Amino acid sequence: MTLPLFDDDVARQPRRVTLVRLAGEVARAVGAVGRISVEGEVHRVTVGRTGARYFTLRDRAAQVSVRVPRAAGRVRIVDGERVAVVGALEWSPDRGQVSLVAEDVSPVGEGAIAALVAEVRGRLGARGLLDRPRRRVPVLPTRIGVVCGADAAVIKDIESVVAARFPGYPLHLETTTVSGPGAAASIVESLGRVVRAPGVEVVIVARGGGDATALLPWSSEEVCMAVASCPVPVVSAIGHDGDRPLCDEVADLRCGTPSIAAAAVVPDRAALTGRCDGVLARAADAARARCERAARRHDALDPAGALRAGTDRAATRLARAGDRLAWTHPNDRLAAARARIASQPWRRGAWEQLARAGGRLDADARHLRALAPARVLERGYAVVRAEDGRVVRHRAQVSPGDVVAVAVSDGEFQARVQP
Repeated sequence: MTLPLFDDDVARQPRRVTLVRLAGEVARAVGAVGRISVEGEVHRVTVGRTGARYFTLRDRAAQVSVRVPRAAGRVRIVDGERVAVVGALEWSPDRGQVSLVAEDVSPVGEGAIAALVAEVRGRLGARGLLDRPRRRVPVLPTRIGVVCGADAAVIKDIESVVAARFPGYPLHLETTTVSGPGAAASIVESLGRVVRAPGVEVVIVARGGGDATALLPWSSEEVCMAVASCPVPVVSAIGHDGDRPLCDEVADLRCGTPSIAAAAVVPDRAALTGRCDGVLARAADAARARCERAARRHDALDPAGALRAGTDRAATRLARAGDRLAWTHPNDRLAAARARIASQPWRRGAWEQLARAGGRLDADARHLRALAPARVLERGYAVVRAEDGRVVRHRAQVSPGDVVAVAVSDGEFQARVQP
């Protein structure tokens, strides 16, 4: 019976594959692992030329190479620190290596988380975001924006406050990922969407309680920057009253719970109605008092007496004006004006002014003629010009042997300079 032995030998023979096929099978096997989260200690952190960071994640029994792409953004990677890495395995056939490509790297443990939060707080403080002026929450916002997780408890808390204080008050709700990898980016996107909604004048960011790791996205630098740069006031209600993520420190108002935040933002309809009624009552009292004062002044008026007094004053002013004016007959005034005009020496004054002006004009003409260049040359002076046409004013401008042009009153001639 040799046939069974032959079959067993065939079964034990290795399967022959090409290296390319083997690499493909390894890649498929690695890809089947899917998206994972794994914890370990960071060792041998390096930075590549493209900006990606590399390190080894290991524990007592195993290790794996980790690559953090530049697109992952700012994450804290410190040698010796315990972290949780979220990502997927990647097979590199050219190097024959399996590595973990990280989407997010989060510190594990209170000490590491505290160090990360302190580092972010320092950067926010350097930018002046921790002590910036806070904006006031509007008393009656047109619409209230809410950014929270899909947690029914948080949404129910806010809606119950709205139902108690002002039923039907307009809200715009945006749900987001509140913890874990990608939560910070999701929060920033949701905050951007809610402020673009029509009429939103204040935003509540809220989530339920959680441990330090779960609340870590709310202390990330990108979330804090988005809260501080929000165009409308932001009310932060993250976790329970004892939880203090960094977004609480940059928000315009911090509340211990989502319910307290809703109560601080949603107006109290009964209180508003009471205030409006009080304002209307005070306005009615003021109007009534003014009407009563106006009625008393009207009753005290004496129109007839006021008219008589005004007429008497006008008559007195008219009489005084008549006394001051010395009225004469119009013909007498015309004769007096003609006599004053006839007595003025109009013609003599005009001729005298013309004679004085003519004398001044003759004197100015004589002065100009005396200063004319031609008259100066007639008195024996000459103008000497060098070969380049410049007027010779100094002996140093010419040299022996130079030919100069000499202009006199009746013409011009040339001369040679002698030593």
